[in-house]
Amino acid sequence: MTELEEQDIGPEDVDNDAAVETEAERIAEALVFASAQPVSESFIADRLPRDFNVRATMLRLKDQYAHRGVNLVQVEDSWAFRTAADLSFVIRRDENEVKKLSRAALEVLAIIAYHQPVTRAEIEDIRGVQTSRGTLDVLMEAGWVRFRGRRRTPGRPVTLGTTRDFLDHFGLEELRDLPGIEELKGAGLLSGRIPANFNIPSPTMNDELTEDEDPITQLDLEELGLLAPSGGSEE
Repeated sequence: MTELEEQDIGPEDVDNDAAVETEAERIAEALVFASAQPVSESFIADRLPRDFNVRATMLRLKDQYAHRGVNLVQVEDSWAFRTAADLSFVIRRDENEVKKLSRAALEVLAIIAYHQPVTRAEIEDIRGVQTSRGTLDVLMEAGWVRFRGRRRTPGRPVTLGTTRDFLDHFGLEELRDLPGIEELKGAGLLSGRIPANFNIPSPTMNDELTEDEDPITQLDLEELGLLAPSGGSEE
């Protein structure tokens, strides 16, 4: 007696399961392909059979596209199609692409990525110089930096963090994929004369507010100039 007979499972059942998996892969593939932004696993799950293993489906698709001209990449709990890294040189860049960042903007972006949640004052303390609002505006317009919350300290300074678009643009699945000190040395981004007490912090993996942060409210957004004041009548 075969194993299939012992389990009372016929070949047609195996064929049906394979057909369901194939159809699920086609649906997931179509959803990601049709979106300009990374598609969350929860969005995909809502369109697949109930209790279907979305992560397993996406990992199978990822393997299938691993050696193609486009790759299926994971961005936190979302997925997107991106040009294979070794073929990026053949893609003509959009003239409206974000302008090359200044050294100051790159420094601020790196500090936010590794130290988040971090306030403007803390960024300035790390850099040793003042940070202009224009530098932060450039990073916000690029969609790589966001307001996280407000620190529970005098003055309630705003805390900053990176976005999912930041991970997507730099080809990172999650913040822990940011290079460590040895990787930065190997890439020639750190000089050999590094202070003995120099270290690169491990970025926080939790996107939730910390114990010393309050959420951003509508009044906060109005104060920061992100929303027009409400409650008043127009003249």
